[in-house]
Amino acid sequence: MSHPAPTLPPEQQGRAASGRTPAHVASPTDTGVIPIIRQSPEPQQQRRVFSPGFGLRGPRRNRHVVTVDELAAISMPIGDDGVIIGTDPESQPAVLGLSRPTAFDVVLVGGLWLAQVLVLRAAATGARVGVETGRPQAWQQLAQAAGGGQQCVTVYPVGRVPAQGPSVSSPVVLIRDCGIRPPRGRITSVPWQAVVTVLPFVSEHAPRWLSQAHLVGIQRISPYETEVVRDTLGIPEECLGYLPTLHDSAALWCTRKHQKFVMTEPTEAESGLLGAARRMD
Repeated sequence: MSHPAPTLPPEQQGRAASGRTPAHVASPTDTGVIPIIRQSPEPQQQRRVFSPGFGLRGPRRNRHVVTVDELAAISMPIGDDGVIIGTDPESQPAVLGLSRPTAFDVVLVGGLWLAQVLVLRAAATGARVGVETGRPQAWQQLAQAAGGGQQCVTVYPVGRVPAQGPSVSSPVVLIRDCGIRPPRGRITSVPWQAVVTVLPFVSEHAPRWLSQAHLVGIQRISPYETEVVRDTLGIPEECLGYLPTLHDSAALWCTRKHQKFVMTEPTEAESGLLGAARRMD
């Protein structure tokens, strides 16, 4: 009697045709649980799986490399920081650094208008401003308007200025508007506290203040006053010749070694509060 040939499932027939040994052969002791046997994939079946968004090849460009001679072309110019008091003859901003880590004394031979412009711009940089003056009525309106409601300008009577407690995070600028012969102040310049002494003109007492100042600003003065300035500061004759004819908004800012003429143009807000530029009050 002939027996029919065993019939295998299609997948097993393919394995038998290929001549490969099956991974598992049933035996009488099997429990019915087919074990899982992991086989390493054949080399031709190995594939790399890329996660979307990772490992993508970006554009290939040349590195950004410059030579030593080309470094200067990409340098960044950094100027001084401080109060912009105007523009110089080359139309470049003139900056006055009042907040310094060292003591700094300034003398301004000029009028009330330029001194008040200096106060407004110093307050705009974040400095606390104190004004020691014998004419408080001339400063009260400015003190109320400066700071947009915050008290950043305080007016004191002469000789009544308290300690200000300056620091790097809270610099102080003290304006002394005490006439032609200012008394010796209780508060002096210290680190982060500059003192600006305003003199209406060059009197016989002015040389002492001019010689002790680190910086001097001079508005229009008479020819006689220019001789005192020359003898005290040693300013060249070509600069002294312009002082008697300076515009109301112009001043010469100088030390014993450097001189620069500066034109102070008021902003619209400054003109509305202080009026037009003027040398005399």
